[in-house]
Amino acid sequence: MTDTLAVGLDEALEITLARVATLASETVDLHESVDRVVSADLASLVDSPSVDASLKDGYAVLSREVAGASPEHPVRLSLVGVMAAGGGEDIPVVPGTAVRVLTGARIPRGADAVVSEEFVTVSGGQVRVGILAEPGRNILARGSDVARGKIVVETGRRLTPGTVGILAAAGHGRVPVFRNPRVAILATGDEVVAAGRPLPEGKLYASNIATLGAWCRRYRMETRMDIVRDDPDALQDALKALARDADALVTSGGAWTGDRDMVVRILDRLGWEQAFHRIRIGPGKAVGFGRLSGKPVFILPGGPPSNLMGFLQIALPGLLKLAGHRRPGLPVTPVRTAADLKGRDAHWTQFIFGMIERRPDLPVFHPLRGASRLKSMAEAEAVAAIPEGLTLIPAGTVIPVQVLE
Repeated sequence: MTDTLAVGLDEALEITLARVATLASETVDLHESVDRVVSADLASLVDSPSVDASLKDGYAVLSREVAGASPEHPVRLSLVGVMAAGGGEDIPVVPGTAVRVLTGARIPRGADAVVSEEFVTVSGGQVRVGILAEPGRNILARGSDVARGKIVVETGRRLTPGTVGILAAAGHGRVPVFRNPRVAILATGDEVVAAGRPLPEGKLYASNIATLGAWCRRYRMETRMDIVRDDPDALQDALKALARDADALVTSGGAWTGDRDMVVRILDRLGWEQAFHRIRIGPGKAVGFGRLSGKPVFILPGGPPSNLMGFLQIALPGLLKLAGHRRPGLPVTPVRTAADLKGRDAHWTQFIFGMIERRPDLPVFHPLRGASRLKSMAEAEAVAAIPEGLTLIPAGTVIPVQVLE
């Protein structure tokens, strides 16, 4: 039966992203910028290379003079000097001459080609060229890597080691990036104990917030993790304090409507703006979202699979939107299903954890159906979805999956 109060997954995600505003920009050292999101288009400040440069150790020549060169009929030229990378000298090449150039060296004035040294012999100041070299051979033109004024990284791009490198080549030592959010993660429940402390009988460790915190730190977000008992006043004080100091708040547990599920009731008391509470997904039905004092609040159920799935599908995209990501959410890849994927209800989106088997043509998705929820979550490399309207995806079907690893 359809839950008329629950929203669909696509609608919930659309609402979330529409109500989350990207944080302000800050400037950071280029060497500290990897995995941050650029907040402005960045153009090259220089031409790189700054001169026409040699791609090889060899000899700069006039291409027309070696047009007929071959091993049997080499062309003889006079060697008039050597130029190395970074040197300030410029030894012109005139008819009948060649200049020895090392990799990265400026192309001498007059030269329009470089003959690689393996095709040249040198004796007594004479160069014997045994191969032709057309104009431009072995020359890296000025600005061919990056050209002054050309955009090299666009707004919203996440910086990788490669893009950090090209920004360095473009002359940038500091870059503007969106600020990463400070995320407060609050676990509720008298039964929850912080990891590492003694575990009394009948209680359990707060593994949910450890997992959520690890996901946030994977994206370089600052985290603060707290546990609060099932007490209305204690919960209210904790929510107020965390909303004041953090950019976003994630609650774990107490998300439903039972006697001790107080999160939504306390948020109502604090005057939050509820956007939704309940999504047609499984696991994760009790997920909620709203704003408290202008800060995004993500409500997650306490059951580990529901907790993690609600985070991955709703909270993580919202937090990534805060950090300026253009496509907030997990990366997606096509796979072929190794077995039937069966859902319980066509009115819901059903998620299934699985492993990915690498194949030459297309990866294969193997669903995890172990008895241990935590082990399946820990081993999972991807998440497959059976969308609303379906209860079965047959084995061998090509589908997109979200990649966890």
